[in-house]
Amino acid sequence: MSVPILKYGKDDMSRVFGRTQLDNSEYISTVNAIIEDVRNRGDKALFDYALKFDRQVIDETSILVSDDEIDDAYKKVDKSLVESIRRAKQSILEYHSRQRDKFSNEFFSAGVNKTSTLGWIYRPLARVGLYVPGGKASYPSTVLMTALPAIAAGVGEVIVTTPNINNPAILVACKECGIDKIYKVGGAQAIAAMAYGTKSLPRVDLIAGPGNVFVTLAKKQVFGHVAIDMIAGPSEILVIADDSADPKLLASDLLSQAEHDELAASILVTTSEKIAEQVRDELDRQTELLARKEIITKSLNANGAIIVADNIDEAIKIADEVAPEHLEVCARNAHDVAMKLSNAGAIFVGNFSPEPLGDYFAGPSHVLPTSGSARYSSVLSVDTFMKKISYINYSKDDLLSAADDIISIAESEGFGAHANTIKIRKAEFGDKETK
Repeated sequence: MSVPILKYGKDDMSRVFGRTQLDNSEYISTVNAIIEDVRNRGDKALFDYALKFDRQVIDETSILVSDDEIDDAYKKVDKSLVESIRRAKQSILEYHSRQRDKFSNEFFSAGVNKTSTLGWIYRPLARVGLYVPGGKASYPSTVLMTALPAIAAGVGEVIVTTPNINNPAILVACKECGIDKIYKVGGAQAIAAMAYGTKSLPRVDLIAGPGNVFVTLAKKQVFGHVAIDMIAGPSEILVIADDSADPKLLASDLLSQAEHDELAASILVTTSEKIAEQVRDELDRQTELLARKEIITKSLNANGAIIVADNIDEAIKIADEVAPEHLEVCARNAHDVAMKLSNAGAIFVGNFSPEPLGDYFAGPSHVLPTSGSARYSSVLSVDTFMKKISYINYSKDDLLSAADDIISIAESEGFGAHANTIKIRKAEFGDKETK
């Protein structure tokens, strides 16, 4: 394995700073064809794609997961896993329920004469759709981390689409989270169905959840017809460490991301050259002990890096430029360092806050911005499933006081009808005694 040790300011950093969303344009025509087919043929297209891609025979009577299938799933899942899911649910729901409290309607006096009222009203979305990936893996954690923020927000109806209905842990997680309906649909066709609706699968207001390249592109293509949470890329972690850190722990944290897939990025930024060397040795040693070592090796060879910084402030500068999905701080005064950081999906503070804690249990969602998008976007949360509505209630006096300014601006933009509706009110009420 060849994870380079780089000196910031001296060595080429393109493998660290050059990470962007992948160019998947070669798949767009395929995705567009699937979307258009679902729009035109509705359920029939979903049934055909289920057979073609997922080898599932479904129709209008079996597209929904039944109560019997959920009961059967509980029989197949180890009771200890069910209890773990329930405890994780409690932590995640408690965290997001606290966020819900900040969404309070607010009104205040406004206008020239302060006789008007402005404000804002918060409302949860009426229906959201969550995508849970299929493939070889099982991701009950995706259900927990997408459904529970929506539940905490007060969303009216939460549905799930997944091609992975043969995995009982996913069905159990859906039931534990209170999912309203689970549809046996996957891929770009599931995204299209949630965006436009079919006879069996209703249109939603927002689609959330990760997926493969076809799912990701489909979300991108339907955005505008429906809201989406984000465009997610390959997973990534950056760890800031000083000479007080434990090389064994640092290496294990980097490997926890490298095992995701060959495109995952694992980056260490340290102020200690000794730590840099020790971590590189640990990466080699621990990789040999792991089941997914082939994936890990490819990931680290292509996207891994160890960067030596002159000091913690320089390490912070590097981290903010990378804007990683996951950012760990394993250094003295870790909280103080964390509070100086600006760009990250999630910050894990101290030696006892490893990234998998956030993936499965702590509370915050693990659906995070990737590929540098943490510079301008946020973690999936209650905010994702809420909308803000402006409230405007002007008095006659305040409207008449602002009338000339509104007319002036409207006419400058060439919108005579905008100006006219104000002029009519000014003529009708301007010279009369205010009531």
